[in-house]
Amino acid sequence: MSILLNIDVPDVAAATTFYTAAFGLTVGRRFGSDFVELLGWPAPVYLLTKAAGTIGAGGDRRRYERHWSPLHIDVVVDDVDAAVARALAAGAVLEVPACDAPYGRIAMLADPFGHGFCLLAFSAKGYDALLDAEA
Repeated sequence: MSILLNIDVPDVAAATTFYTAAFGLTVGRRFGSDFVELLGWPAPVYLLTKAAGTIGAGGDRRRYERHWSPLHIDVVVDDVDAAVARALAAGAVLEVPACDAPYGRIAMLADPFGHGFCLLAFSAKGYDALLDAEA
């Protein structure tokens, strides 16, 4: 099995600019003007033009102001503070500044299309540090 990420956006050109600038992804293929493949993460990212107000999953209408979703992307980086600066320069919105946690350093942001994501650098123990806290 493998995975890929599909991200609905109202403007593929603007989303391509954001995701390549914020994360260093590169354009793989273009499928017309409304569908772009981005490469550089372990899973390919597909940006799909879907107009605001159109019906998405479960009959919910797509919206691109900040919205909550039970699923979001954690982008593992070497330096959270540098990654935050790069994402902000590309147009991300900082929601929770970088802070230290037992498992590493984390910041919470949103892309310009309302999708939340975290930037995360693991400590030497990573999530295993949480097991130590339970003991």
